Amino acid sequence: MPRWLWFPAAIAAAFIILPLAAIVLRVDPTSLPSLVTSPSALEALWLSLRTATAGTVLCILLGVPLATVLARTSFRGQGLIRSLALLPLVLPPVVSGLALLYTFGRRGLLGQSLDLVGIQIPFTTLAVVIAQTFVALPFLVISLEGALRTSGTRYEAVAATLGARPTTVFRRVTLPLVAPGLLSGSVLAFARCLGEFGATITFAGNLPGVTSTMPLQVYLLRVDDPDAAVALSLVLVVVAIAVIGFARHGRAL
Repeated sequence: MPRWLWFPAAIAAAFIILPLAAIVLRVDPTSLPSLVTSPSALEALWLSLRTATAGTVLCILLGVPLATVLARTSFRGQGLIRSLALLPLVLPPVVSGLALLYTFGRRGLLGQSLDLVGIQIPFTTLAVVIAQTFVALPFLVISLEGALRTSGTRYEAVAATLGARPTTVFRRVTLPLVAPGLLSGSVLAFARCLGEFGATITFAGNLPGVTSTMPLQVYLLRVDDPDAAVALSLVLVVVAIAVIGFARHGRAL
């Protein structure tokens, strides 16, 4: 490796590390326990964990079939479907929130029909889960599709020749083969759900105890109580670091 690469690499590392270090240095250790255990903070944390878990489960239920279809089949328009499935990765979160609002809102594409039967999704906890799932689903799909393509189809073909049904092959052969990729994608999806802000505040609003997750709580506190905002931010940073470490461990399995 050329030695000159160390210089831009160091700048890149500092560009990421310094802002995180600034958060750590800004926190007052003596007030940290009281700030992160306040009723509003615990309420937002509990809501975030519940919705992120539900969003991750939805990502698995929807993402595993989608990734399998994209990796194991070939059909006309497959490239377009893959591009659309990964689109939330590059869409501004506020745009994602507007898209969901115009889909599930009272005058939205599906919202009008749902409203007729008394189902209203926007500005509810369910809206938070949907927003988180929408932005996190591509993380699981791209991770699992890569694992499926890397694993190949040799063992699945052998199982099929031995008389195993497609569902049995998928359950007993395919999923165990790609378990590390599925675990890694699920962890990344959980982290994305936990940190979601823009789509959530646009589609679900900011109602304490209902839709006010940790990122929204940080946004509200940044002016009125900067110390509390920094303390909650540090909690999210610690969780993110733990998630990244877990994902790396999952890939190494």
